[in-house]
Amino acid sequence: MSAFIIFALLACLMLTGMPISISLGLTVLTFLFTMTNVPIESVAMKLFTGIEKFEIMAIPFFILAGNFLTHGGVAKRMIRFATALVGHLSGGLALAGIVACGLFAAVSGSSPATVVAIGSILLPAMVNQGYPMKFGVGVIGTSGALGILIPPSIVMVIYAVSTNASIGKLFIAGVIPGFLLVSLLMLVTWVVAKKRNYPRLPRADFKTVLRAFRESVWGLMLIVVVIGGIYSGAFTPTEAAAMSAVYAFIVSVFVYRDMTLKDVPKTLLSSANMSAMILYIITNAVLFSFLLTSEQVPQKLTAWITGMGLGSFGFLVMVNLLLIAAGNFMEPSSILLITAPLLYPMAMQLGIDEIHLGVLMTVNMEIGMITPPVGLNLYVASGISHLGLTETTKACAPWILVMLAYLILITYVPIISLWLPNLLFK
Repeated sequence: MSAFIIFALLACLMLTGMPISISLGLTVLTFLFTMTNVPIESVAMKLFTGIEKFEIMAIPFFILAGNFLTHGGVAKRMIRFATALVGHLSGGLALAGIVACGLFAAVSGSSPATVVAIGSILLPAMVNQGYPMKFGVGVIGTSGALGILIPPSIVMVIYAVSTNASIGKLFIAGVIPGFLLVSLLMLVTWVVAKKRNYPRLPRADFKTVLRAFRESVWGLMLIVVVIGGIYSGAFTPTEAAAMSAVYAFIVSVFVYRDMTLKDVPKTLLSSANMSAMILYIITNAVLFSFLLTSEQVPQKLTAWITGMGLGSFGFLVMVNLLLIAAGNFMEPSSILLITAPLLYPMAMQLGIDEIHLGVLMTVNMEIGMITPPVGLNLYVASGISHLGLTETTKACAPWILVMLAYLILITYVPIISLWLPNLLFK
């Protein structure tokens, strides 16, 4: 009964248009003050102890690194490199957009930032080459979702903070699924482009490819700094985030010189604003998790699911349906912070690996980024292309179906997610 009251109260507050973070906090305070005898001191104590985790510091650092690279000319160089690699194929610019999104995702960790950085440059070029705007929007809007799957991923950090999973293992686990999704999107795009006879670019010679690679290598090296540093044991994931911010600053200001020192305060301010928003959501979600635990909601749900005899197969179906539905109305950070503490104990009871669950939930968050009515990538792509939200959604629909098929594959073939982390973290 308490679980029903908690979630009904949360739903009512959210339906009023109140921000999710405030809805979470008010739900906790209302329930605690009216229906329990929990002392307010314990709430205050939990508020501070819940967010003093060292891993949380990775979030603002990765956001700062992504902002430096977004405004530092890295995207342009990655697009040139991607175009040199695959531009000669059918639908070359579209394929280059997918490759560029994958590369930029690996240095930004943000899905909307990937759509903005790649789409604002590539979409006008695609239209000038004779591609339909809707085709370009569908490709870039969907491929931008790679920003939360390919490490470093802010969404994976949030999942790790919520469940105490290993950030390093999650980052490594995202590599093969990310590469697989890039390949799948490229295959579908190539088939469509070949069927519709979309234009291709002249084949770049080896010198052109090498020059494009040299221009983009400083940005690509961030992947080595983060993943290589974590795997080698040189530093922890949080320290890797700090190193990535410093590295991105040096590359943007002193190497590429597309950003001046005068631009740095503005970048710091925008990063601080975004970090504050996410950390405020985390703070209220910690309180919400505290309330659920005090009312034994996770334990009761686990017993209920186990008693139904669904097994791991049925449980994973339920998880996907729940997260896809939530993705239509909430943004990824809020969804993970609310659902991960509930789903994690059930998954452990059913023998589902915590890393596999993390990748599975991240892929669901990707789909949520491109599904209406609140898919952030849809709004970003709509703003860049000047298409209406309905038209943008229709443009992304074929690739959304591809993403759903990919989700089924990731869900029931866990070796895709687990092979590399099991190999490297024996």
